[in-house]
Amino acid sequence: MKILIKNGTLCTMIDGVEDAKGDILVEDGKIVTIGQDIQDKDAAIIDASGLYVLPGMIDAHTHIGMFDFNHECSVDDANEMTNPVTIAIDARYGVNPKAREFRAAYEHGITTLLVTPGSGDVFCGLAFAMKTHGNNVFEMTLKAPCAIKIALGGNPKNTYGDQKQLPMTRMGVAHVLRETFRKGKTYLEKKERGEDVTYDADMEVLSLALKGDIPCKVHCTQYDMLTAIEICKEYGVRFSLEHAWGATDYMDEIVESGCDVCYGPIGTYRCAGERRKIDIEAVKELDNQGVNVALVTDSPILSEESLYHHIGEAVREGVLPERAIRMVTVNAAKSMGVDDRIGTLEVGKDADIILVKGRLGLDTDAKVQYTMIDGKVVYQRGKYKK
Repeated sequence: MKILIKNGTLCTMIDGVEDAKGDILVEDGKIVTIGQDIQDKDAAIIDASGLYVLPGMIDAHTHIGMFDFNHECSVDDANEMTNPVTIAIDARYGVNPKAREFRAAYEHGITTLLVTPGSGDVFCGLAFAMKTHGNNVFEMTLKAPCAIKIALGGNPKNTYGDQKQLPMTRMGVAHVLRETFRKGKTYLEKKERGEDVTYDADMEVLSLALKGDIPCKVHCTQYDMLTAIEICKEYGVRFSLEHAWGATDYMDEIVESGCDVCYGPIGTYRCAGERRKIDIEAVKELDNQGVNVALVTDSPILSEESLYHHIGEAVREGVLPERAIRMVTVNAAKSMGVDDRIGTLEVGKDADIILVKGRLGLDTDAKVQYTMIDGKVVYQRGKYKK
């Protein structure tokens, strides 16, 4: 099926390309033409006059479908917590694709999620990228695996501290992290030399990070970020700092490390412990210094539509609106390793497109009018779409 989006203000998120009025032709789930005054008699027309046309938004850190807080008994399928090292656990097998948060996501213009295990272990498992509309997790999957999820700080410390076993302190968490990388490096080197090794599913997966095939997503805040940077640099793995509250204290170290930052959720409250310093102003400074920054909700910890508020809060702290929108489109796609498919409006990319009335980050009443995923309109404001 062909769809022609006409007369919208195109916000492509391509470096150096300014917003301009234009048309987009979509066919077979892909963007096939972008330009002005495109004509195609076989295409269904969507009149985007007065609307902003953007790539679908991306939330690069969620647990949707793994946590379920919508029943009398809450469900946690995100945390294995039987061993501090559960690298080979695959998040896809814990996701309920009928969780109501998926619909909330695409109705608010969020077309792709990074779904990750929770942070109860040090090595928590494998994260993957998925589209937000569908009935089958494996058909919705865009890329698997996208990253190895690692957690520092209070979550694994409390998990195993309650059991009186390693790691019950931050020292213990760092020890498990370093020793597991050391074990993985030895395992990989033996295989590369052709030596016989006993198959180890966790080490097979960790080898992907050690070879640079996928990054590590490291849940950490405040001074735990220094631990993440130190050990990830020691073993040469690509990584992102997840949540990153307190980043203003370690700006030089973060910038020098070359890592990505998935900051948020912004809407969380300040309290003792890891959330002591919610420094939203860090987002602007990191972006100014060339760090690839994405804004994340940690949903369903916060509602998926709170991504709107994240954009607005970044703008309130001085981030230019177009830069803030990059943090939920192309920047997020880059952090997930899927920017060849999504994140910008370009010929050949997936037709994940949203039409918005109002400027995200500036207009408090900005609302998505259409959401398109893989070239199919899955939401139109005022009309129900199953």
